[in-house]
Amino acid sequence: MEMNLNEAIEDYLSRLKRTVDLLSRQELEGFLELLVDALEKGRDIYVMGNGGSSATASHMAVDFNKGLSLGKTRRFRFHCLSDNIPTITAYANDMGYEDIFVEQLRNLLKPGDLVIGISGSGNSPNVLKAIEYANSVGALTLGLTGYDGGALKKMARFGVHVPIADMQITEDLHMMLDHMAYSVLGRRLAAENHG
Repeated sequence: MEMNLNEAIEDYLSRLKRTVDLLSRQELEGFLELLVDALEKGRDIYVMGNGGSSATASHMAVDFNKGLSLGKTRRFRFHCLSDNIPTITAYANDMGYEDIFVEQLRNLLKPGDLVIGISGSGNSPNVLKAIEYANSVGALTLGLTGYDGGALKKMARFGVHVPIADMQITEDLHMMLDHMAYSVLGRRLAAENHG
């Protein structure tokens, strides 16, 4: 039986729209407040993920480091732990894939820095290991999750949960969080510069 493409498109878009409406506005506001606090205090922000979440992490770093910082006195200090392939493969080869993020943090992380873990399932072992370490040294931790939130929702001190059991919509909305933050904080920072 041939799939009706129009019906499938409408189904996807309707589920996406419903899920946007289910996002906790309190969690969204907390996400933005953490980013502003890191900027104001000159803290480093580390972001990580696997697969599509890795791409979102990279996208966040460029949006904040260039898009929201170029020409500004105060600049965001984003570091994407998924970006350095030689470092990742060295740790994966010599220690194990679950150590690719935590070992980078052991070199760099300071108390008060912000660590953002992105995991649709909330159960990526390498993200969880890094978040556990970040908590242990007094960093702030934020989990971006989907499905039921997994272990990451419980482990991270803060979070934004996308309440749907669908990886594509979860990843869509994690990317939306980046662009929402870019847009809202961009307007706020522009107002400060002209105030």
